[in-house]
Parts: sequence; structure tokens; C-alpha cells
Amino acid sequence: MSADIPVAVVIPVLNRASRIAAAIRAALAQSHPDCIVVVVDDGSRDGSWAEMCRFAGEDRVALIRLKRNLGTAQAKNVALLLTGGRAVSFHDSDDRPHPDKLLRQARVLGQGGLSGDAGLNWRVIGRAPGAALQIDAVFCHHELILPDGGRRIIRRELALFDDLFPNAQPEQAPGDWLHINSGLFHPRVFREIGGYADSIEEDRDLRNRLLCAGQILRVIEEPLLTKIETADSLTQSPETGYTSARRRADREAVWRDIDLWFRTRQIPPRAISVPADAVAEIIRPALLAPSAALADSATAAARDIWLARASAAQGPAQSPAELAGQAKR
Repeated sequence: MSADIPVAVVIPVLNRASRIAAAIRAALAQSHPDCIVVVVDDGSRDGSWAEMCRFAGEDRVALIRLKRNLGTAQAKNVALLLTGGRAVSFHDSDDRPHPDKLLRQARVLGQGGLSGDAGLNWRVIGRAPGAALQIDAVFCHHELILPDGGRRIIRRELALFDDLFPNAQPEQAPGDWLHINSGLFHPRVFREIGGYADSIEEDRDLRNRLLCAGQILRVIEEPLLTKIETADSLTQSPETGYTSARRRADREAVWRDIDLWFRTRQIPPRAISVPADAVAEIIRPALLAPSAALADSATAAARDIWLARASAAQGPAQSPAELAGQAKR
């Protein structure tokens, strides 16, 4: 595998008109030589789509507008269906990656000649000691800028398994701190374990399924991502439902899957299922392609229709100025 496996940065957007342009520029500033940016407007009502369309002439940016709000998990799933054979990283509109983040992660992801150390208990994930390994996802440490101006460097490999083994915790602030958005995922991950659960706890669920499915993970022990918390961030605003009864129910569902894994050493994949009419518009569909991410048959068929319609609507190759004008109409 090439060390510089092609990558895609997926950015879901909901009512972030004041921040999305900076997020897109940060993704475009990556030093990786083959990086595209896929931005999904999840039914915004504040002009986010208009801000996104400022990048319609950028030849490395694909824009997707959903017909209605489906939630962050489903917005990411729509993009996952369309990233072809690229490795994928997910960024929020308030994430700022180090310029070399994806390049360094891609080179770890592309390492060959690895095998399971015989001194480790590989049986627990159904592997044999000494068996050849392929790295499935690469994470990194990150820093958190808080609304009160505080700054925290998050170095928390242990958080990868806090739902499985809560008895093993760092000194302070127990829980899941290793940011799923810090990861770069090989495309085979989503073929094998499926996409995001339609849940407020979609990141926690994905992290646990990575572990329980025996995916091979690595962590770069440097903060290569900055997450900027604001008053209207998911974890700060009561309007997002992050502290709601639904979140508590979704977390219970995550823990039920953990119970299942302890009993059976198996955890079911999650085939992506989104409404057939989810996508209203795609700008620059030529950047996109059907991926091998696990999806139900209706969703896979809908994906192909979205691409075909978008390609027909765009017509022959157009100049950046023509694309920008089309997006604003």
C-alpha cells in the first residue's frame, strides 16, 4: 500500500455559518498530496449552505446538501457512502488539524510487515500470535480550547476502552476523551463494521465497535488536532440534546452491545441505512465515488442515484466560476 493512501476529510455542518469557512480552509491546508474535503449541510437554517458554496469553485471540495436535518451520524454516513476508496477522517466545524496530521497518519496507516507480538493475548480478538497485521485506524492526541479560555492537552489512550474496562482510568476526568475526530480510518473499516449508529453517542459506539471487532489501532502521541469548544458546541449547548434523555438511552444501547460482546465475543456490524431522498444537491460529484462501506440494498441503490443525478445536473466539465454560479442559484 502506498504510504500516502488518498484521504477524504468529512465535515458535517448544522447551523455553523460563522465557522464553516475556517474549517474548510483548515482541511484544505493539509500537506497530504491527495486530500479532498467533503462537506455535508445537514439541513442548516442559518446560511451555512451559502457559506459552503463560496468553495464551489475549489477543485478539491465536494458539497452535499441534505433535504432535511438527519443528525450528525447520518450526515457522516451519507458522506461515507461517497468517499470511494479513500481513507476517511471526520472533522467538526470547530476542529483545527495540524497541517501535517493526515500525512503522518496516512504513513502510519500504510505501514507493512507488521505482526502480532507473541507476548500479547491475541485470542481475545480472534487472532493468532505472530499473524500479519494491517493497521485499520490511526488516532492522535488533541488539545481542547474551552469557552472560558482554558486549554487542555488530552493524552488519553486509556479512554479507548473505558466502556469495556472502566476500572482502568487516568488520574483525572474519567471517560472517553480520545477524540474520534482525531482518527484516520482505512476504507476497509467501514466495509467490515459498517457506519455510524443513528445516535447521539455515535462516536462512542464506533470506537467500541472498532475495538470489539479486533481492528488494529495506533495512536500518534502528539496533539495534532485542536478542538475549539464554544457556547453552541454539541457538548455545551442544551439545544443539541447532548445531555438529554435520548442521550442517556443511546448510551444504554452502547452498553448493551458491550454486554453482548462479553457474552459472545461478537458485535454486529451496522449497515448504513439512510432515507432514499436524503440528498437534495451535490456540487462537484466528480470528486466522489461509491464506497465499499456496508449499506443496506436500498441505501446503496439510492447512493448511485444521487451520484447519477448530480453528474447529469452538472453536465460537462465546468470552470470554477461556472460551478460557483451554479451553486448560488
